[in-house]
Amino acid sequence: MLNKITVVGAGNVGATAAQRIAEKELARTVVMVDVAEGIPQGKALDQWESAPIELFDSRVIGSNGYDESAGSDIVVITAGIARKPGMSRDDLLNTNAGIVKSVAENVAKTSPNAIIIVVSNPLDVMCYVAMKASGFPRERVIGMAGVLDTARYRSFLAEALDVSVRDIQAMVLGGHGDTMVPLISYTTVSGIPITQFLDKAKLDAIVDRARNGGAEIVKYLKTGSAYYAPSSGAVQIVEAIVLDQKRILPCSAWLDGEYGMKGLFLGVPVKLGRRGMEKIIEVTLTADEKAALAKSAEAVREPMAVIKF
Repeated sequence: MLNKITVVGAGNVGATAAQRIAEKELARTVVMVDVAEGIPQGKALDQWESAPIELFDSRVIGSNGYDESAGSDIVVITAGIARKPGMSRDDLLNTNAGIVKSVAENVAKTSPNAIIIVVSNPLDVMCYVAMKASGFPRERVIGMAGVLDTARYRSFLAEALDVSVRDIQAMVLGGHGDTMVPLISYTTVSGIPITQFLDKAKLDAIVDRARNGGAEIVKYLKTGSAYYAPSSGAVQIVEAIVLDQKRILPCSAWLDGEYGMKGLFLGVPVKLGRRGMEKIIEVTLTADEKAALAKSAEAVREPMAVIKF
């Protein structure tokens, strides 16, 4: 258990993440920060009142500023506008870049030793904004994308095969969006290659659904976007760091030569421990996977180029 974890953004993703963090007792104090007056305070009080029922002692508090968050060990950034029907992740760029920049600057002032986990979209570019604005080293700025994309991929595979999600081993790399790269060559069912269960056409359909997993939910909700799975993904990363689990999870990380790329955030396998990102794991890719990862990287670089500091 850490002393303090802050979640910036008390919307659906942020509030659900804060509740999960508290229920797992990953920190003595969980702070929710949001600019909307009364919202983080009200949600935090509601969550704290669930403690006697859910049996957790993590104290949840809400704030409209960063004073209460000072000295946080981990800060999860979920702040930003939600995607609306017909809106791509890149449409969110300008508005959310300003929000994340402000958040990261405040985090650097009040919690200079924190590890930042970015959830705001467009994810990979917002990680870049957070790192530049905070001045933190790459080990302490991590993006939650691959965990969510992989969960969607695994859930769709389990559904298609009528097997437990526990038995689907898979990993999705690349940018968080339409160019994400599910690694079919590493996808197995209890160690058995997925290609022994599904033909190419069915696999391609599942990969396409995973790439559009967020948009599918937005289409149903009409006035919101996904938050149960995204919050779970963020908390899985938090838990791996808090408990020093040395887990290898697909996260958006700043590349400095890995996979032959540098100068951008991209989803890759990352070893997570108490210091944050401890190592980027380089796996052997097929020719098609390499090409897809390169295409995904270009899709990330394009919006990065218009960010001004």
